[in-house]
Amino acid sequence: MGGDGRYVLNGDWAVSPPGTYEVAGTHVVYTRDTGPQETLQAAGPTSHDLLLQVLLQEPNPGIEFEFWLPRERYSPFQARVQALGWPLRQPQPRGVEPQPPAAPAVTPARTPTLAPDPCPPCPDTRGRAHRLLHYCGSDFVFQARVLSRHRQARETRYEVRIQLVYKNRSPLRAREYVWAPGHCPCPMLAPHRDYLMAVQRLVSPDGTQDQLLLPHAGYARPWSPAEDSRIRLTARRCPG
Repeated sequence: MGGDGRYVLNGDWAVSPPGTYEVAGTHVVYTRDTGPQETLQAAGPTSHDLLLQVLLQEPNPGIEFEFWLPRERYSPFQARVQALGWPLRQPQPRGVEPQPPAAPAVTPARTPTLAPDPCPPCPDTRGRAHRLLHYCGSDFVFQARVLSRHRQARETRYEVRIQLVYKNRSPLRAREYVWAPGHCPCPMLAPHRDYLMAVQRLVSPDGTQDQLLLPHAGYARPWSPAEDSRIRLTARRCPG
């Protein structure tokens, strides 16, 4: 919606076709896949305000956005969002990158065949009984996106961004570390994917370590509307 209150895209319950739209002094490129994903991109700069409204009729699949600010406006904006606890990417200079000189043609070497992953297959953890056991016995159940994975000799660490909390016994930050036992944890979570997971809070006896633990063969499933419905139904079946 433009600053004058008129809709530019998908307004008044009408869906606009994908394409390029001229608004606020720039061109907005609107793309829509066959699935639920939609993308809006604009090179900017904008000449007046734009208002983005999101109407959800199903569970929120996640919304990501990125924008640029003039340097003189970045510091006041940074102070405001840090007070709200939002993660920020550092500003990057927007200039024309010099093109490297063309390299001489080289015959590509044959790519060696990668060795198979030495991790053994994980046990089958499907079924309502497994979901119920881990939901009811966990301290936290949430939907999260895996941002990174760091495999060590005896444990694996995931950095995750919490998107939706189903169960919690204490507050959670927007970003957390989730630990799993072993170099080959089960299940193995892939970076840049969304999961529903049930984790336990593990505090060392001296109180110096406070971790979120995903147990071996625990509950961690790729997020989907169907799995979301199942976990909500499971929550009503926990005793007490």
